[in-house]
Amino acid sequence: MHASYSAFATYYDVMMHDVDYDRWACRLDALIRATAGAMPLSVADCACGTGALTVRLARMGYGMTGIDLSEDMLRAAQEKSMRLGLRIPYVCMDMRHFKLHRPVDVVNCACDGVNYLTSRAALCAFFRSSHAALKPGGLLLFDVSTRFKLSEVLGGNCFGEDLPECTYLWRNAYDPETKLLEMRLNVFTPEPDGRYRRFDEVHIQRAHSDAELRSALSNCGFAVLDVFDDLTDAPCSERSERALYVCRRQDG
Repeated sequence: MHASYSAFATYYDVMMHDVDYDRWACRLDALIRATAGAMPLSVADCACGTGALTVRLARMGYGMTGIDLSEDMLRAAQEKSMRLGLRIPYVCMDMRHFKLHRPVDVVNCACDGVNYLTSRAALCAFFRSSHAALKPGGLLLFDVSTRFKLSEVLGGNCFGEDLPECTYLWRNAYDPETKLLEMRLNVFTPEPDGRYRRFDEVHIQRAHSDAELRSALSNCGFAVLDVFDDLTDAPCSERSERALYVCRRQDG
């Protein structure tokens, strides 16, 4: 199941205000430079959303293409790029079946994009599409919220925030059998007459294990080079909340 990100697109950046995108982009830049070699490099940014990382990587010199399933999120990304004077092509495609006119050096998928692939078939479809989109020896970078995070940190808990632009309530239910987390989001936005408008979103993420990810990657032609604890140099542990995978396309 995929979230629509329709009305949500307008408030996505507001609700993600605590995410350090500058640090995230710098970490990706360091990993790419250390592994892929000299610039300039072309990057397909899958599940790019409103382009927060896309524009930052573009300003670092990467040739970016943004890919997302939501037209509303892409519209926000395009407006952001235009304000910054960046010419970035954005394409509305399902990342499970994305295709590019020319192969790229790097495929990136950040901010839980892979968690939204809730079956092995969907996971492998994305990995196969990434393999086909990459140049020989190209890199696939992606992160996932770990099973520990989805089951223990988010599962069964409720979060909320009262912001000037909106107030939201975020409730989470984790199913240990299916390893699926259902996130119910209720957002209230102020109207000029003092009333509030409400819209609701339901998001489903899967808590993929490291073994599941490695198996799917291997079957789809990738070698795992490193798995880091979030944006650090440390390896993942059982209590890591985010795992960042660095993989290389295998050929022959």
